[in-house]
Amino acid sequence: MFRGLAVARTTYHFTSESVSEGHPDKVCDRISDEIVDLVFREAKKTGMDAGAVRIACETLATTNRVIIAGEVRVPESLLKKGKDGKVLTDAAGQPQVNPAKFRSTARKAIKAIGYEQPGFHWKTARIDVLLHGQSADIAQGVDARGNKDEGAGDQGIMFGYACRETPELMPAPIYYAHRIVENLSKARRNGEAGVLGPDAKSQVTVRYENGRPAEATQIVVSTQHLDGKMSSDDVRKVIEPYIREALGDLPIAEDCVWYINPTGAFVVGGPDGDAGLTGRKIIVDTYGGAAPHGGGAFSGKDPTKVDRSAAYAARYLAKNVVAANLADRCTIQLSYAIGVARPLSIYVDLHGTGKVAEDKLERALAKVLDLSPRGIRTHLGLNRPIYAKTSSYGHFGRKPGRDGSFSWEKTDLVPALKAAVKAV
Repeated sequence: MFRGLAVARTTYHFTSESVSEGHPDKVCDRISDEIVDLVFREAKKTGMDAGAVRIACETLATTNRVIIAGEVRVPESLLKKGKDGKVLTDAAGQPQVNPAKFRSTARKAIKAIGYEQPGFHWKTARIDVLLHGQSADIAQGVDARGNKDEGAGDQGIMFGYACRETPELMPAPIYYAHRIVENLSKARRNGEAGVLGPDAKSQVTVRYENGRPAEATQIVVSTQHLDGKMSSDDVRKVIEPYIREALGDLPIAEDCVWYINPTGAFVVGGPDGDAGLTGRKIIVDTYGGAAPHGGGAFSGKDPTKVDRSAAYAARYLAKNVVAANLADRCTIQLSYAIGVARPLSIYVDLHGTGKVAEDKLERALAKVLDLSPRGIRTHLGLNRPIYAKTSSYGHFGRKPGRDGSFSWEKTDLVPALKAAVKAV
């Protein structure tokens, strides 16, 4: 028996936003994820077990200032050493982090984004590194020892979602909002729109008809520009072709309302215009509000933190459910307790579109993927430097890379999932 569900609305408007890699919060996400990648690269170089890496890195950025803080367990190559070659420790007995490579990594990230402005410049920004060793109380719950498997790095709930609105099985509003700012970034970088700055935001309202995306009815884009004399109309002339290209097959309504730089000038951007912080764009990172979010941010965290790895696993499962034609829409919730390896619960909602009972699917999902932190990171290959590219334009709906990035976007679980559904 399927669960009884209220009849869903089929005609409505829904809006999602995205932001570019130069947005202050995304600058911080990028620095935090570049540091995760740095630690994994150094672990490989030095022979450290990648599964032993621990990092929860937060970044704050404002006018020519970056502060990097958090807890880590890193290779010796990233630690301070005395003249005798021994690792130095702090008053609590924790190894001291050598800030040099972390500062260098942050500067390279800022430069790659494109900030060479008086108020925020990769060369001149002051960068403070306040990383310290991981709490022993957390480590004893997370680390595997004796007969105990590796536990979750924290308690929490995580959601995955997939639907048939786009080829990538993502909700249409966030998909097109991402494409707009990504197109503008490409045009800025290749010189076609060199007058634009790194900081930009987009917002797309989509009208749904019979439950399907029909047209864009509102388009909002605010983008930094380097010429202070440009008006909103001047900016629109530059960026409208890239917006239309990004929307592709989605029609633009004849009466669509456009808001391009609605405040007028947008010259001061990035962390010089507004402080940034890691993890403040979690809805941009996921489904644009079209699906629930557990609340935990992704960037700056190693995969023992289920905020990140279990959210990737939930998306992986939801996408494979839809790809297997078991439903047209799928939401999956996973829950964890700190130090406990197995999820406490698995919940599936097929939104009335399922071809299989949801409780049956819940049992099948537990059979096709080991949902312990170790099982997730092993299956998806998460213990490697693949995270910097996730820091902008969404963690989902992306093309899996040859380097192992976005492995959770594969649909290679379809055969096993179909077989498991038949078996339970």
